[in-house]
Amino acid sequence: MSSPAERYTAARRRAAQAVEFPALDEFALDLGFDLDDFQRKACQSLERGSGVLVCAPTGAGKTVVGEFAVHLALRGRPDDPVPADDAATRPPRRKCFYTTPIKALSNQKYHDLVARYGAEQVGLLTGDNAINGDAPVVVMTTEVLRNMLYAGSSTLQGLAYVVMDEVHYLADRFRGGVWEEVIIHLPPSVTLVSLSATVSNAEEFADWLVTVRGETAVVVSEHRPVPLWQHMLVGKRMFDLFHDADAARKHDVHPELLRYTRETARRLELGEGRSAGPGAGRRGPRWRGPLRPDIVDRLDREGLLPAILFIFSRAGCAAAVQQCLAAGLRLTSSEERTEIRRVVESRVTAIPGEDLSVLGYWEWLDGLERGLAAHHAGMLPVFKEVVEELFVRGLVKAVFATETLALGINMPARCVVLERLVKYNGEAHVDLTPGEYTQLTGRAGRRGIDVEGHAVVVWSPETDPRHVAGLASTRTYPLRSSFRPSYNMAVNLVGTVGVEPARALLESSFAQFQADRSVVGLARQVQRNTESIEAYGAEAACHHGDFDEYFALRVAIADREKAIARQGQTQRKAAAVTSLERLRVGDVIRVPSGRRAGLAVVLDPATGGFGEPRPLVLTQDRWAGRVSPGDFTTPAEVLARIRVPKHFNHRSPAARRDLAAEVSGTGLDRHGGRRGGRSRQVTGEDHRLTQLRTELRNHPCHACPEREDHARWAERRRRLEGDTEELRERVSGRTGSLARTFDRIVALLTERGYLARDGAVTDAGRMLGRIWTEADLLVAECLRRGVWNGLSPAELAAAVSVVVFEARRDVDERASLPRGPVADAVDETLKLWGEIEADEAARGLTATREPDLGFAWPVYRWARGEALAKVLGSGHEIDGEMPAGDFVRWARQVVDLLGQLADSGGASPELRSTARQAIAAVNRGVLAYHTAA
Repeated sequence: MSSPAERYTAARRRAAQAVEFPALDEFALDLGFDLDDFQRKACQSLERGSGVLVCAPTGAGKTVVGEFAVHLALRGRPDDPVPADDAATRPPRRKCFYTTPIKALSNQKYHDLVARYGAEQVGLLTGDNAINGDAPVVVMTTEVLRNMLYAGSSTLQGLAYVVMDEVHYLADRFRGGVWEEVIIHLPPSVTLVSLSATVSNAEEFADWLVTVRGETAVVVSEHRPVPLWQHMLVGKRMFDLFHDADAARKHDVHPELLRYTRETARRLELGEGRSAGPGAGRRGPRWRGPLRPDIVDRLDREGLLPAILFIFSRAGCAAAVQQCLAAGLRLTSSEERTEIRRVVESRVTAIPGEDLSVLGYWEWLDGLERGLAAHHAGMLPVFKEVVEELFVRGLVKAVFATETLALGINMPARCVVLERLVKYNGEAHVDLTPGEYTQLTGRAGRRGIDVEGHAVVVWSPETDPRHVAGLASTRTYPLRSSFRPSYNMAVNLVGTVGVEPARALLESSFAQFQADRSVVGLARQVQRNTESIEAYGAEAACHHGDFDEYFALRVAIADREKAIARQGQTQRKAAAVTSLERLRVGDVIRVPSGRRAGLAVVLDPATGGFGEPRPLVLTQDRWAGRVSPGDFTTPAEVLARIRVPKHFNHRSPAARRDLAAEVSGTGLDRHGGRRGGRSRQVTGEDHRLTQLRTELRNHPCHACPEREDHARWAERRRRLEGDTEELRERVSGRTGSLARTFDRIVALLTERGYLARDGAVTDAGRMLGRIWTEADLLVAECLRRGVWNGLSPAELAAAVSVVVFEARRDVDERASLPRGPVADAVDETLKLWGEIEADEAARGLTATREPDLGFAWPVYRWARGEALAKVLGSGHEIDGEMPAGDFVRWARQVVDLLGQLADSGGASPELRSTARQAIAAVNRGVLAYHTAA
């Protein structure tokens, strides 16, 4: 307890602060809780008139600083004269724009501010909603503000504060550049409030902010308001990752955890605990970690719910819920189940009943009523929103989520579980970074509710506790700019300030700021690598002959073998596709690989022309579903034929049972003969490969007894030479890199008529400046060439989809298209893309992404009014049907581009009219639902 003297001193200090910072004193009175030191320090800097950068952990309360900026804007200047009798002389009211990276976060912040300040004071502007846009406080996505700045919107008048929530998003490789555009282009009179997760180079970022925005205070806090305890779950035992806080600071893993995991790994290597199942004869037992239902049940028993269990797979999230349901888990009371059903039914009334069954509504509702749910981008947006609402209210107790949840809205839990420390980033499976680990585990611990939060990592033999300790303790995750000039940005900059000032603006970006600082370190590394390459070359030298020449032959042979293997794989895939296209109803085939391996009968040949064939089959294990060429390592062979009833219902268990019995009754071997010559067809017969191998054997170095030692040194040198060349390119490319890229873009735009020779923006350039999409130049060229003229609304939706859609994973085959006008328009689009790509390659510019045809059929059928089930089934997906959430997201992007066409001065009146009709055709059913703002 403090002494009277200390209490008196504290009261004096508070009184002095109230005099010095009256606005903060007013603001703090309405909060209902005491400000933390970092919040108070940041707010005081704001009231002094300084910009501020706040870096603090997830859940620490950074947004209080942003809300104080809102308070300052609404409060107005204390010394502003306000004549009562002359409204005309009243000074313009001050505004605050609150920007967020995603619409869901904008919606949530809008509701929070409306609850505090009233609906008349707060507006919302996102791609989906426009509410009270002239209000003094407007919540918006960052792209909306960027577009306002380029358009010179009158809404910017009186703007005094801009809050950039989650400003660390500027590292996002797809959208991060937008944050830098806004920071650079905001008028000097605007005070910037930047709110970021904890990053290790906050000072560097702040140094840049000072250069482009003026005085900026840096406030960094690594203190979590709710302490976080780290654990590892090893089988059925839970261990603390660290013995105490001091051990956590030193990265010292709990000795008992290390001992137990080492002993468990040793027993696995020795084969102890091996199951006596089908895999018992294999070398090395397979580790079976705790089952997901068991993890949830344990968390429930230990009072650690609600919990978010991160599984880096959409299918894994859905499977986890099904596993928990099958295990009979029920985490809710009868009263909670009644409230859950009420909330759900009130939110899905706008969705047609026939679509609900397609969307798996009943299974989803069953999980919710038991307190279980999945959360990932493949879900329908309204389903995700319901899960979020129920979880925040404590009605849903366990959510299985992908990492996108950690980047989304405020959805804290008592406990967070990480099933793996590896995730798929769209290109490869990669380890979690310390920043990602902190972002995910930062959800644990609800301020004002939980005394402490808990993060649990599920152990497997590949998981080293010391690695987890490093992730949990590391604070070295810097903010890296992803900014690069685009065609749209170039014409807008040139139109606003001119060519030379535009180049100077780009040079002031955070990307160039970081690039200039990094060149010195890269140059030093090149020098060290060069010395190592010389040393490796000396080790690789051979007295029998020229080992460089010999090693080049080895590399050529390896490259040729890889090329032949790829060619063989393509040929096998083509043969499988051809064989599936020939199947008929009643054909009995053998699925050679995958989860559905064995005999199957064809129920529907599915030769409708939606990309690769995916026949509907029934296996002798009674599973009914579609198979794809990826399930066939060899062509599908018809082994027998059986009669399939005319109106066979594959959803009926009894019907499946009877027909599966007939398949088994054919007497055919389930697995067939194992033909081991899968790759014989393509190896050894290549003339060039034979020639290279002969040259290799005849080379003098081939007889050297130390040949393999030399080869190892030569391989090291080859890899280091590649790395060093890449470093040299980075050094030469970084100095003035953005200005050079900008000059190349200007040259290309000038040649294509978007900019005049004197640097003026042409009519075509002004049209390009109002196209906001990744393929902006391609869209502009399509408009200028009339590629989309004369199409019907559904055909237009399909044709424009190819420039916005991007498949989650690469598919080898080109997706099919509706015949006629759509196919012609897409072919013309592809030709234009080829011309643009050639121009970009000639100038050393990053190529515009190739149009992706995978969404053309779904959006075409949807716009024609077809049922959701058929639409989702026509997607060009590797894993079968297109997830409903993906369909809605891409359809909304198509609608967004159609809206730009409808407003474009470069489009013909007929095209603008068709675009408006296409928007109306697409905005139906699940697309017509929007979150009530």
